[in-house]
Amino acid sequence: MAILNTGSKIRVGIAGGAGYTGGELVRLLLNHPNAEITFVHSSSNGGKYLYQVHTDLLGETELTFSTEFSTDIDVLFLCVGHGAAKKFLTEQNFPASVKIIDLSQDFRLNDTANFEGRDFVYGLPELQRDEITKANNIANPGCFATCIQLALLPLASKNGLTSAVHISGITGSTGAGQSLTETSHFSWRDSNVSTYKLFNHQHLQEIRQSLGLLQSETLPAIHFVPYRGNFTRGIITTCYLQTNLSLEEARNIYEAFFANHPFVHISKVNPHLKQVVNTNKGIVYVDKVDDQLVIISMIDNLLKGASGQAVQNMNLLFGLEETTGLRIKPSGF
Repeated sequence: MAILNTGSKIRVGIAGGAGYTGGELVRLLLNHPNAEITFVHSSSNGGKYLYQVHTDLLGETELTFSTEFSTDIDVLFLCVGHGAAKKFLTEQNFPASVKIIDLSQDFRLNDTANFEGRDFVYGLPELQRDEITKANNIANPGCFATCIQLALLPLASKNGLTSAVHISGITGSTGAGQSLTETSHFSWRDSNVSTYKLFNHQHLQEIRQSLGLLQSETLPAIHFVPYRGNFTRGIITTCYLQTNLSLEEARNIYEAFFANHPFVHISKVNPHLKQVVNTNKGIVYVDKVDDQLVIISMIDNLLKGASGQAVQNMNLLFGLEETTGLRIKPSGF
C-alpha cells in the first residue's frame, strides 16, 4: 500500500482512453479529490479534446488525447482490449514503481497473473481487499464475473455450494464495447433480446477460481446463460440452487459476509436495475422458493463491473478510503 503525502495527488495515466471504460474512468477521476490525470492515450484520437469523443465531458475538462506515454505517473489504467494488455506491457517500458490496473481479462487467472516480472492480484475487494492493499498490480474483474461472484461468494465461504448452480444474466449493450458489430448495432439491439456463449462464457473461469478460494469442498457444476439486453448499461443475474439452508440462515450469511464492504447492499425486497445504474453499488437479494435458494445480484457493468471498481482498487492501493470519489447517486427515474 502506497501512502500519499499530505496534499499530494495520485498521478494517473490512462491507456485506451477513447472507449467506454476509458471515458468512465476520466469522468470519475476528474471528480476524485486525490487524483489528477497526467495523460489519456488514444492512438487514433491524438490532439482531440476528450469531450469531442466523450461528449458527456463537455464543460468538464480541456484535456486532449495524447499519442505519447509519460512514465512520470503513479498508476496506469489499461483500458485496452483483451489480449492487447500483454502486448502493451511488452512494448512499453513503464518502471516497476508505476502501479498497473488492467481492465482486460489478460491477467485474471492464476496461470496468467505473472507477466514481464509483474505479479497481478485479482481485484475484487469483496474477496481480496487485504491482498489488494499490499499489491502493485491489479487484474480488474470482469463485469459478469463481479455480479455473479457477489451472488455466490457468501455461500462458498460456508461450503454452501452443494448442488448445481443455475444462472441467467442480462447485460446492457455497453458490455460489448464501442466497436460496431451486428449484435451491438442499434437497429439489431433495440426491441430485441438474445442469448450468447451458453454455458461457455469466458468469465466462468475466474468465477470458479474465486469460489475455490473460499469453498474447501469440491465446487458443483455452474450453468450460466447470458443474454444481450436492449438497454445500454447494467447487469442483473439470477442464481438458484437446491439447499437445506432456511431463508433466515441464508440471509444471515449474506448480511455477515458483506457487513464491512461499503458498496454491496442486501435488499429486503426484490430490487430493480435502475437502483445501481451510474453507481459503484452491488445490490443482492436472497429468497427461497420450495427447496431452491434464489439470489438476485445487480451492478452497473461500466462502474462496479469495470471503471468504478478500478478506481475502488486504486483507492485501496494508495491507502485511501475505498469509497473516495465513488459516492454516486443512481438515476432512479
